[in-house]
Amino acid sequence: MFRILSKESNIFSIPVYIGVLLLIVIGFNFLDFNTLDLFSAIITFAGIALGYFCFNAIALNYQTHLPLFLYTVIIFSLYLGDLDIGIAVSLFTNSIILLLLTNIDMVVRKNSYILVGAILAINFIFLPTTWPMTLFVILHIIGTSDKVGLHFFRLIFGISLIAMSYFGIAYFLGMNSWNPVYFPFGQFEISKHLINLIWLLPIGLLLLHAVMDHFRNFNQKSPTSKFKYTFLLIFSLAQLITIVLYMGNHYEYLLLLALPTSIIVSRMLKFLPTYWMKETGLWLIIFSLVLFKLANYFKFNI
Repeated sequence: MFRILSKESNIFSIPVYIGVLLLIVIGFNFLDFNTLDLFSAIITFAGIALGYFCFNAIALNYQTHLPLFLYTVIIFSLYLGDLDIGIAVSLFTNSIILLLLTNIDMVVRKNSYILVGAILAINFIFLPTTWPMTLFVILHIIGTSDKVGLHFFRLIFGISLIAMSYFGIAYFLGMNSWNPVYFPFGQFEISKHLINLIWLLPIGLLLLHAVMDHFRNFNQKSPTSKFKYTFLLIFSLAQLITIVLYMGNHYEYLLLLALPTSIIVSRMLKFLPTYWMKETGLWLIIFSLVLFKLANYFKFNI
């Protein structure tokens, strides 16, 4: 199976995977239909579908089927239907931010920080616990921009535009009380429900091995590969902070890591020394995800 998935993808590959994704979203929402779930499902589908285009934008996987397949399997395993609107919007905005920050046109990247700031503000309004994404963008500006002050100002300006619009609309609607949910910095507490993620431990170990192997061979990597991998790791760290601090028993938060996980793991599998290790690693990932899906569906407890 690994040999089949290692073949180069073509222009029809992404539409096919998006079609499979559409069937997954429709299937999980078919029996529980209401207006809010429909809106959430549309945003979820759009965000995850945009993620397929991020693979080519980040360009760390040699345009093979493997990362696309793993991404689809991860989505199937973690998506349970009726996704919280905040997580759905976060998936959508994260994909747009990644596409903007990895655009090959330098002019587009440099002039997109106002839009990125506005998107971050919208993301925060729908899901305040995603504030680490702002740190990710700030670190990206510091690491890549020749005019840090100017781009940081553009970022803050974009955030301010949405913030002022939001508070203005709230004022005219008579919404004068402050919801403490919008200040998620009070009591940080690591989730107590991480034990139920034991089914995903093999994938976690493979991720750890992939990162360690990358830094073990860091000097052999090209400058472009070093930059893109570091970019992906910082993005993953931002999502991981949100997951560890705020996930609780809402395992849909793990969808935020679906894209970077599929890229990192598929890249690691490609560079394993023998074919049997690649095949075994692939099936181990698939079985882990299936077990996690079954454990949540049948409410298995460890």
